[in-house]
Amino acid sequence: MSRPRALPRDLAERAFTVSEARERGENGSRMRRADLARPAHGVRAALDLDVSLVECLALVLRPDQRFSHVTAARLWGAPVPRAHRTDPPVHVATVGPASLMRRPGVRAHRVPDGDTVVLGGLPVSGPARAWAECATLFDLRSLVVLGDHLVGRAALATVEDLARSLRPRGHGVVLGRAALDAIRPGSESPMETLVRLDVVDAGFPEPELNRDVHDEHGTFLGRVDMCWPELRIALEYDGDHHREREVFLHDQRRGNGFAVNGWIIVHATAADAGRPAVLVERLRQAFAARGRG
Repeated sequence: MSRPRALPRDLAERAFTVSEARERGENGSRMRRADLARPAHGVRAALDLDVSLVECLALVLRPDQRFSHVTAARLWGAPVPRAHRTDPPVHVATVGPASLMRRPGVRAHRVPDGDTVVLGGLPVSGPARAWAECATLFDLRSLVVLGDHLVGRAALATVEDLARSLRPRGHGVVLGRAALDAIRPGSESPMETLVRLDVVDAGFPEPELNRDVHDEHGTFLGRVDMCWPELRIALEYDGDHHREREVFLHDQRRGNGFAVNGWIIVHATAADAGRPAVLVERLRQAFAARGRG
């Protein structure tokens, strides 16, 4: 069998539609050659290219369709549960009554709203709308984590935006409203959110989030993940980067400053998320030491 003719460079370096290739003079037999992958019906890409299904489906979306739900959340860079971190499925919403996208690897949805924005050249659900759509798929804790990210460090939405995105009688509205009660703008990581939820569920008062702490002379001691400043109790989530030597040494110096100023710092790790019994007991001891047991 003869070697396939080289494609034009711009087609060889990206996914493209069969109709586009034909407009460029490539015939049907060329589109059937073994050096081309078929990631989606009507779409081709060179076998050695690493192209995502989202990238390929974007070529065949209609004007009334967008990437939605979990796919939109991921495109916004938001945290989603582990079970939703791989493609497929790719979530595609059709706005209005037209036919849904029925393709392998696609989970199709119908939505009544036109809350579509362009992100990196892709039509996607807006951040708040994506959160509301995920309320139909996530559990409560995952939905709070997503909401904390959007209203927190990412600054992609406000709590009011999230509230407005819920349809009064829409699917997921009950879970969405419950999540709204727990979403806080100050959380800066998914694990911080999960630890905070465990602490509040255990009956502790709502902590202040990511507060700058100073001594009585106004000297900056550090920024803490969670705290009860009137009790001088702080709760810190230590991710894996805290094991690095420079970070460890910085933590030690910082901890000394808090200690000599009468602060109790309780540390949490990934092992405490979802299994918070030991962490909760340490925190209870800290509260008892302040006469709040």
